[in-house]
This record gives sequence, structure tokens and C-alpha cells, in this order.
Amino acid sequence: MLWMPSQLAVYQQMSALSAEMVEAARQGDWDRLIRLEKSVAALRDTLIAEDAAAGRDIVPPAEQEQKARLIQRILEDDAEIRRHTEPWMEKVRQFLGGNARRRQVELAYGAGAPPAGGIGG
Repeated sequence: MLWMPSQLAVYQQMSALSAEMVEAARQGDWDRLIRLEKSVAALRDTLIAEDAAAGRDIVPPAEQEQKARLIQRILEDDAEIRRHTEPWMEKVRQFLGGNARRRQVELAYGAGAPPAGGIGG
């Protein structure tokens, strides 16, 4: 089966959305980032379904190069997004981890247990 030009358009849409995701991450707009990520995932699933249905595609060299550039740009955007989201995720992990420790102490010693730092400290 031949490579469908619509597939290239899907990669272009994914690249445009990933650039928007970078901006959302820079602004700390996590709700928007999640919405955009869901849109990218839907496009990715479309490509996967098309690939499974079509079998092995023959991609013209010029379009193959353009596809590779788009994928590279998406990967670079992903790395930039991670630079903004990973510090936030670490804070969430620490917060949740602290709450988990507090719950464990409360379960072990009751709600009137001393703070996790120890008795008198």
C-alpha cells in the first residue's frame, strides 16, 4: 500500500499540538497541557490504526524526510515539556509521600501520634 498524504498531515497536526504543549508547560497550564496531550494521543492512535490496517507502507523519500523532521521536532518538544513538568511532578510526589507517611503513623499509633519528626522534636 502507498503512503497516504493524510498521514503526513497527521504528523503536522501532532507537531503543531506538541508546540502548543510546550507553551502550556512553560505557563504551568496543566489542564490545557492535558487536553492537548489527549489530542496528540488520539492522532497517534489514528496513525497506529492506519499502519495496522495498511501493512507496510512505501513512503516517498521527500515525505520520509519531512516525517523524520516532524518526529524529531515532536521529540524535542517532549524534552522541553519534561523540563517543565518533572519539577512539578517531584513536588507532587513529595507531597503525596509525606501524606502517606503521616497516614502510616496515624494508623500505627492513632490520630494523636506525635509528629513524624519524633517525640518532642
